[in-house]
Amino acid sequence: MAGLLAPPYGVMETGSNNDRIPDKENLHKAKVCRVSDAARGADEKKVSSRVLSSSWVSARAGRITTQRVVTAVPHVGYFGSMAAKPSPSRIWSLVQVKQMETPLIEPHVPLRPANTITKVPSEKILRAGKILRNAILSRAPHMIRDRKYHLKTYRQCCVGTELVDWMMQQTPCVHSRTQAVGMWQVLLEDSVLNHVDQEHHFQDKYLFYRFLDDEHEDAPLPTEEEKKEWDEELQDTMLLLSQMGPDAHMRMILRKPPGQRTVDDLEIIYEELLHIKALSHLSTTVKRELAGVLVFESHAKGGTVLFNQGEEGTSWYIILKGSVNVVIYGKGVVCTLHEGDDFGKLALVNDAPRAASIVLREDNCHFLRVDKEDFNRILRPSQGTEQEKMDYALNNKRRVIRLVLQWAAMYGDLLQEDDVAVAFLEEFYVSVSDDARMIAALKEQLPELEKIVKQISEDAKAPQKKHKVLLQQFNTGDERAQKRQPIRGSDEVLFKVYCMDHTYTTIRVPVAASVKEVISAVADKLGSGEGMIIVKMSSGGEKVVLKPNDVSVFTTLTINGRLFACPREQFDSLTPLPEQEGPTVGTVGTFELMSSKDLAYQMTIYDWELFNCVHELELIYHTFGRHNFKKTTANLDLFLRRFNEIQFWVVTEICLCSQLSKRVQLLKKFIKIAAHCKEYKNLNSFFAIVMGLSNVAVSRLALTWEKLPSKFKKFYAEFESLMDPSRNHRAYRLTVAKLEPPLIPFMPLLIKDMTFTHEGNKTFIDNLVNFEKMRMIANTARTVRYYRSQPFNPDAAQANKNHQDVRSYVRQLNVIDNQRTLSQMSHRLEPRRP
Repeated sequence: MAGLLAPPYGVMETGSNNDRIPDKENLHKAKVCRVSDAARGADEKKVSSRVLSSSWVSARAGRITTQRVVTAVPHVGYFGSMAAKPSPSRIWSLVQVKQMETPLIEPHVPLRPANTITKVPSEKILRAGKILRNAILSRAPHMIRDRKYHLKTYRQCCVGTELVDWMMQQTPCVHSRTQAVGMWQVLLEDSVLNHVDQEHHFQDKYLFYRFLDDEHEDAPLPTEEEKKEWDEELQDTMLLLSQMGPDAHMRMILRKPPGQRTVDDLEIIYEELLHIKALSHLSTTVKRELAGVLVFESHAKGGTVLFNQGEEGTSWYIILKGSVNVVIYGKGVVCTLHEGDDFGKLALVNDAPRAASIVLREDNCHFLRVDKEDFNRILRPSQGTEQEKMDYALNNKRRVIRLVLQWAAMYGDLLQEDDVAVAFLEEFYVSVSDDARMIAALKEQLPELEKIVKQISEDAKAPQKKHKVLLQQFNTGDERAQKRQPIRGSDEVLFKVYCMDHTYTTIRVPVAASVKEVISAVADKLGSGEGMIIVKMSSGGEKVVLKPNDVSVFTTLTINGRLFACPREQFDSLTPLPEQEGPTVGTVGTFELMSSKDLAYQMTIYDWELFNCVHELELIYHTFGRHNFKKTTANLDLFLRRFNEIQFWVVTEICLCSQLSKRVQLLKKFIKIAAHCKEYKNLNSFFAIVMGLSNVAVSRLALTWEKLPSKFKKFYAEFESLMDPSRNHRAYRLTVAKLEPPLIPFMPLLIKDMTFTHEGNKTFIDNLVNFEKMRMIANTARTVRYYRSQPFNPDAAQANKNHQDVRSYVRQLNVIDNQRTLSQMSHRLEPRRP
């Protein structure tokens, strides 16, 4: 959904699970370096006009190939190679570019795979390293000591596994060993923590690492004042590293040799590739193949030449960070390419020389590279044999049958309401039966298909028994003991529709009724419907005229919203009802007597009921438009409204509390409830509470926040970091990726993903369905099914003597949803300081 490292991509280097690489394993590296040095000597006189090259022989896929060696600075970044086979690094050149002149090229020295990212650590990371080292010396001094391994002594070093164990014990913001590894990797990238032999990235293994301050025996000892100051900053440092850790972990993965990457590593990199603009037009299959061959490269110095005009086209590049100049001999810089742009593809497609030179415009530029061999294999399809074509056709038929079976299982009873779907299944079954007579391989799937078609056909032809549930209201304050049941389009609802003078009439219509049907029902009651419109009225007075073809309008109202019916000329005279303003007195008296854990527990039970009622199809209806399907999204609408309800509940309670000390207690209470929701994997309510605390009406209460203990401030800062929207909400996505079902996701983000996919991609291309778009939307919808793949079993031990009161309270939240009103109340509590 979930952000975001090992040896960089360069001259081949054997990885090892031991503390050091034996000398024998380093022999091939020495040979490669000698070959490269020889090439440099031979071409020394030509260095100003062409890129140095030499031979590099390696075994790839069982055969010997010869390629150019060009040294690169394969800096760690957010994307990188997932190649299943090693690839040579490139020797790029340092240049000083002058307009109208040919760039001069100077060879780079190859980086070793385990080299750090920066030569000089940043002040922030250097201080973090000192703070962690001081904490270890104070709390676990035995961790930093001289160690012996293979008859050699390594002074003042730590073990990787012990560092991970220690990190997880120090702070609640570290939830897994993988997360802790990423946090230590942040220090290793800046040379604040180093492997004793510079051979490894940070690993959760019996490997030796040494802090920078322990590299020299004469390093000054911290003063007592510094120790005290660093100890106070420990938790802030942990929070900082936990925020930087996911990116560092991604870079660590990208620096691993391709053969050492796990399946999880490959999946993480693939997820990142989905957000690269230059690859957005490619299919999922092609992206996954490219993910296996993409090479990450980074160059630290501006002016470096990637390739020269007239050279053979050997690679395709994508800019991940920075910018480059496109230089043509005789014309100078003709244009500049920036992040997200790609270049070099034309030379591969046309098998022609480079049409221009590419020169780095700034320092620290990051690229993805696809070599020509991989480009041709992946992006230029080959012709298969007759047998391969037959196997392909058979495999496609079997996949189609499996798809239809999954589709029928997903729809379930909803298929019976769709005559077109029933007819399709019957026709499809006949076609498969005919093919199965000639293709024996299809017979094994036929019985399951026959069973489904027979059952659905019989149910569809049986006399309809319309058991319609009469819904009294759509608020979330249902106190009945039984679990909430899904709302169907055929269910009916009793609903109040108001007039201009605030009188109302009660109508009874299907949940999925259109506005035209609502107008007809209202007209029957009022006696006249000519020129009538239906208006949604929010508590703040915002009015929206509904279109005649809008459906399921009852569930799309805001928390305190109401429906009004009036002639069009009375539209401007409509005013909100007094009851829409919300409560005038808070519930702090009742609220403070309830346990935070009990509140979070009962909220999770109810949220799970609402979430479990949402059918995956409702996500599709919501994305493509309810009116296009004439279907209801009532269950999804109520679940989304629940998020807003909890968010405004937090703001309402705080703004209705006039006592400063009580407001501080409320802040602490809500932060504890959020923590328990996170513990129960109820991320929807967790984010709703955090966003409520971030509401401007609450966040501006400086006096209240000043009184909040630092412990709770740190918890809140950690929670806010998960809401960071940068890099497509990577922090949240990485957190969710570590959780197992059942869990309740942050539903607004899922809706956003589907909406962006829908609006950013055409549904039809050349009058054909854009199945790539459908797959992307399906992937998001499929996650909803995954989150519910395990049942949520409430722990009976959680129930206490007043659990029924808590249950009723969380299901009947009374809130103010008018932001203007909340802001005014906030200013009355704490007027703006002069």
